[in-house]
Amino acid sequence: MTNGNGELEDAHETDEVRIGVDVGGTFTDVALSTADGDLVTAKVPSTADQSEGVLEGIETACDRAGIDPASIAEFTHATTVSVNALLERAGATTALVTTAGFRDVLEIGRQDRPSLYDLAAERPEPLIPRRRRFEVDERATPEGVERPVTDGDIDAVAAKIEVSDAESVAVAFLHSYATPQNETRLAEGLRERLEVPVSVSHEVLAEFREYERTSTTAVDAYVRPTIDAYVGRLADRARDAGVPIPRIMQSNGGIADAETVRERAATTVLSGPAAGVVGANRTAASVVDADDLGGLEGLAGLVTFDMGGTSSDVSLVRDGRIERTTETAIDGHPIRLPMVDLHTVGSGGGSIARVDAGGALRVGPRSAGADPGPACYGRGGTAPTVTDANVALGYIGPDAALGGELALEADAATAALDELADAAGLDSAIEAAEGVYRVANATMVRAIRSVTVERGYDPRAFGLVAFGGAGPLHAAALADRLEIDTVVVPLPSGVLSAFGLLAADEEFDAARTYRVALAEADPASIGAVYDELADEALAGVRDPEAATLEFAADLRYAGQSFELEVDVPGCDDETAISFDPQAIRERFHEVHERAYGYRTEEPVEFVTLRATAVVERDTDAVRYEPDGADPRVGTRKARFDGAFLETPIYDRPSVPVGTTIDGPAVLEQRESTTVVPPDWIGRVREDGTLILESQSGSGSGSGSASGSGSGSRPTGGDRR
Repeated sequence: MTNGNGELEDAHETDEVRIGVDVGGTFTDVALSTADGDLVTAKVPSTADQSEGVLEGIETACDRAGIDPASIAEFTHATTVSVNALLERAGATTALVTTAGFRDVLEIGRQDRPSLYDLAAERPEPLIPRRRRFEVDERATPEGVERPVTDGDIDAVAAKIEVSDAESVAVAFLHSYATPQNETRLAEGLRERLEVPVSVSHEVLAEFREYERTSTTAVDAYVRPTIDAYVGRLADRARDAGVPIPRIMQSNGGIADAETVRERAATTVLSGPAAGVVGANRTAASVVDADDLGGLEGLAGLVTFDMGGTSSDVSLVRDGRIERTTETAIDGHPIRLPMVDLHTVGSGGGSIARVDAGGALRVGPRSAGADPGPACYGRGGTAPTVTDANVALGYIGPDAALGGELALEADAATAALDELADAAGLDSAIEAAEGVYRVANATMVRAIRSVTVERGYDPRAFGLVAFGGAGPLHAAALADRLEIDTVVVPLPSGVLSAFGLLAADEEFDAARTYRVALAEADPASIGAVYDELADEALAGVRDPEAATLEFAADLRYAGQSFELEVDVPGCDDETAISFDPQAIRERFHEVHERAYGYRTEEPVEFVTLRATAVVERDTDAVRYEPDGADPRVGTRKARFDGAFLETPIYDRPSVPVGTTIDGPAVLEQRESTTVVPPDWIGRVREDGTLILESQSGSGSGSGSASGSGSGSRPTGGDRR
């Protein structure tokens, strides 16, 4: 059982201990689960070599649980190594080999401009400079090979790559998604002649559109040596500690074996944020499935809001399903792989506030990180950050210890904000703190609008799931701006990405371009392609016999240049799919109308066929058993609507199930802090989830807020 700090009261060892570790820009989060459903959490500062912080976090969690790390049966990990390599341009020295005449495809790209009305807009520099892009005089079409690759071609390009000192090679030939023989022969020859990894486009992305396929392959080659080295170091450290070799979270929200991601490095670029969305979805599902819905009934879906130390990530969950996409760009580089559909902004707890040349207050995207961190960390940082603003406003107490370890220095936060106030022409550190808080919130509101309003969804019809170390601090304020009436704060909100690692299924995706009009499609031919994709997907999971297969297709109306993914009916005993053209056409009409508000009678076309192997993992619900202590631990002044109010402070792990807390209030726990503003109430559910409801809107909330004189009262559940 867990105590008030999320630790095990009765320490014991088990062969079924599982652990998830997520590395963020500031903190490394850990969630440890036992066979009895107990959950132990930890948060430690991230390190330059992420593997060091990961092992430190594992040791910290095991110490709190009173177990030996060797008792861990499964270790799942989310990392930012690949996305950092992309953003910081710290990947491998990479070479590209392509069809003669297509050397410059990475620079030509598409006809679109990143900012239509910005005359000075520039595209990012390609990951692979022109001097390391080499051509081979080969030719293939979707119908077959016209000009094969010769031994002389292989010898010539291998010599050029060797002279270029490339550490990795990407191979992307024209039409290799349909006719891969030339790519395969060149790749085999390069692997025999060179001692560097080779990423091949038909293995990375067997889909048409040469720019996106080449870009995705280039990204894979660019980050592959970095991921390979990191996972290798982490595996060695884990082995030395007696911990299993980690399984890694992929961008699609599923986990894979370490060896798989070492060969498919591009699948990890959104590893950490994807884990958070998985955790949010599992938590929300447990609330929706319960008898006491706690304010979630009638919602169109949920917006997931993950605010960490460096950035904030938002996504959508509708109909209990995570929104996914195959069209993502990181720092301007397209990556066309299945991913959780996320929007990220550089606004986190460690985001640095400054005054720009025009005198305007700006927050982010530069972050103080873990070292030195915000000024209040007392580690030598002097720049004012969002965390410093939260301390000055009273939302984070001066005696708080982030992660249970890091004591804060409120005076240092005030000093940093004083300097910002002077630069901005403000009267005090408090005014500066309010400005930082509002600017950061405005940035995050825009992010939420980008996944709701800009896609045709009314945010007022959604709930907001808040997590990350700083998410619950800001969630209700964001909800007020967006007129969202319901906020969900999971019990392990501060480490929800790590918790999501415990809940994630194992997944492996396979896809292939198959362009044909739906009316002309041959069921046997499509079934044969799906059979091959199914075999490929099953080969990528650890236990194929335990896997289920999911089939989908990217379809479009004739003449469109974009596609929408549609589920295809599942397996039967004879063929991979039950092919019903009329049913598939109707599904596409529905998906198109839902996305764009209309349907037409134009012919429908198949573009890409997809198969996913899924091995589901059982996840125990979080058990919440308060320690029986008085949850109200005191008061302090916190600022709301321009005035400081005497605000009750609660120890969240001690608040009894069924309690209703009137705002303003602050609920503290080891890894995060939740702010309940005036005109909001919070309800504590059986699993410890906190449901916040606005009392000033027209949503599902009910009851009355008590202004500044707030308290708590047990209600025995939902009061409606």
